[in-house]
Amino acid sequence: MEAQRKLLNSTELCVDEALCGLVRSASGLCLLRGLRVVVRSDLKNLNGRVGLVSGGGSGHEPAHAAPGYIGAGMLSAAVAGGVFASPPPASILAAVLHLHDAGASGVLLIVKNYTGDRLNFGLAAEQARNRGVSVAMVIVADDCAFERPGKAGRRGLCGTVFVHKLAGALAEEGYPLDKIVAKVTEVLKGIGTLGVSLSPCSVPGCLPSFQLPPGDMELGLGIHGEPGIQRSKVACADQVVNTMIDHMTNPSSQSHLLLNSGDSVVLCVNNLGALSCLEMAVVTRAALSTLEARGVVVARVMSGSFMTSLEMAGVSLSLMRVDPEVLRLFDAKTSAPAWPNLSSVCVSSRQYTVEPPALRTWAQGGDAHSEGPLSPVMRSALQRISSALLDRQEELNALDRASGDGDCGNTHAQAARAIQEWLCIHVVPGCPGQLLSVLAGLVQEKMGGSSGGIYSLFLTAAAGHLTEGLSHAGAWANAVHAGIQAMMRYGGAEPGDRTMLDALCPAVDELLKVKAAPSGGEMAVLQAAVKAAELGAESTRDLRARAGRASYIAAERVTLPDPGAVAVAAILRAVLESLEEQS
Repeated sequence: MEAQRKLLNSTELCVDEALCGLVRSASGLCLLRGLRVVVRSDLKNLNGRVGLVSGGGSGHEPAHAAPGYIGAGMLSAAVAGGVFASPPPASILAAVLHLHDAGASGVLLIVKNYTGDRLNFGLAAEQARNRGVSVAMVIVADDCAFERPGKAGRRGLCGTVFVHKLAGALAEEGYPLDKIVAKVTEVLKGIGTLGVSLSPCSVPGCLPSFQLPPGDMELGLGIHGEPGIQRSKVACADQVVNTMIDHMTNPSSQSHLLLNSGDSVVLCVNNLGALSCLEMAVVTRAALSTLEARGVVVARVMSGSFMTSLEMAGVSLSLMRVDPEVLRLFDAKTSAPAWPNLSSVCVSSRQYTVEPPALRTWAQGGDAHSEGPLSPVMRSALQRISSALLDRQEELNALDRASGDGDCGNTHAQAARAIQEWLCIHVVPGCPGQLLSVLAGLVQEKMGGSSGGIYSLFLTAAAGHLTEGLSHAGAWANAVHAGIQAMMRYGGAEPGDRTMLDALCPAVDELLKVKAAPSGGEMAVLQAAVKAAELGAESTRDLRARAGRASYIAAERVTLPDPGAVAVAAILRAVLESLEEQS
């Protein structure tokens, strides 16, 4: 049953099929036939340089056992075992001999500190030496979880990726095997990693590696799904990251990373498999802020999936102390496909914000203009509109519950209250176009959602047709028509789609008749427009939704009028009543 939850063909063939897919999609890689060994396809370019081999269990892609870190400037070959299982010595030996035959001056094995990996890579190294190959092995043990590590020592985790990069840069520059070993061994003293998980993972065909109740998290877990050292309730990202770095740098722990104020580090925020990009970005920000608050200079930051643990929802933090020489090697170019294209600018010293353009806000707009003859008329209409929308809040919500998320009345009420608050402290500009521009910004900011965007678009497009000297009835009709055209152009809806357009479009058809109306006939035209809007809103009861949220609901379940159209009709009715009252 568990295997059916993964998109695989079979548990037995998943590693071989995955390697085939990865290698076929990357022209710089080849497979040794019949083996789970991936090599550079340009090994002729070794030219007497040291070859690098890493590997381990599959399921940690793109790390070591996958071809993600193979290329000029990084690994020469990677050997894959089964999922979370060390590769066999014969495959490791084949990789070493293949590099030797291709002209490598020596071969460095980069091994994570797990018993199976140490034994199998160590046996392959001895067998290769018996064949005259110059071989050395570096053990990566960067785990900071255990305060008192046992005889097995600290586990090898995502800090291994740093070693791939530094050793690869040294090999590319032609350094001999002993010099590479000496340099990375020195750097390893300044590398530490700690992980936290919100869920376990499961090997294909098996049950989850451990049980973790919802709302709990595991600190200090390994990359093979081993439980961690401490279980607690999930906290906010800032708190979790602070706890992790506290634990990593606690001097009372034998496995701590020595980190002092003023030190420079490379930070790797590693997705263990199933954390969202959004969460990863939040954790990265938290890690940067926490380190910088402690006086640590973050020279570079890597954020992404570098050493995963199948589908585990978690993250690990790796830190590497650096000096200018280590940073130069870290920045060296590589063709390895999974290595990020990082900037060589120090993260902590970079100015990462710039000033936005100076834009007047909607709140400033009303104070920048003076009142005019139309100001009292427009103020009264806005007050009437606001009261009407607040009175019909529950009605609009009820209509929306039948076809959406039930908040149409709430969003219109938010706009109404925002208008009322604005009217209390601002003058209403005499120019109608200026007022519409202010209202456009206000609803965009205060109304929210798609409704705020739609109304703001309508008001913005309409505002350009109402200038100081052009505010007669015909100009208002043209402005409303322009607003509707903008809504249809950008929103994609049309009359008949069961939206507010089914109330607006018939109303504007009537409003445009004001241009031919006799003097004094404007109110009759507006009355006809309001009636048309109300009939249009009622007609949506029988329309099939083709736009908006209601378009995803079965037609037979949508039998009430569209709340947006009803709201538009209510707004127009409020304008009419306000003008009738004043006349």
